[in-house]
Amino acid sequence: MMPRSELLAGRSVLVVEDEYFIADDMRRIFEEGGATVIGPVGSVGDALKVIADTPKIDGAVLDINLREIMVFPVADALRQRGVPFVFATGYEQAAIPPHLRDAVHCEKPVEAARIAEMLFGRSAR
Repeated sequence: MMPRSELLAGRSVLVVEDEYFIADDMRRIFEEGGATVIGPVGSVGDALKVIADTPKIDGAVLDINLREIMVFPVADALRQRGVPFVFATGYEQAAIPPHLRDAVHCEKPVEAARIAEMLFGRSAR
């Protein structure tokens, strides 16, 4: 299912995912929907650098486990900037620290259209 272009057009979406095929599929689908994809990046350190160096990030998709390192510092950095994000992961909600449990959580496999709706749909803000 393709994301609605009105949700993604002109948006900058950070993709933080260490599985190449998942990251590449997400990038391709978001770009086809009109978004500019930042990344994909596959490590916490790279994601934090991208966040620090990128002035415009409209939303982000985060895998929880990146090469055996949890993504939570990235979620904290995005939250400090007011950037909405979605955890797209195989982990259950209970794996998320209490201070981040109010974030949107989707268990893999997830559809890019669903992620776009959660990040940018009318009910998302």
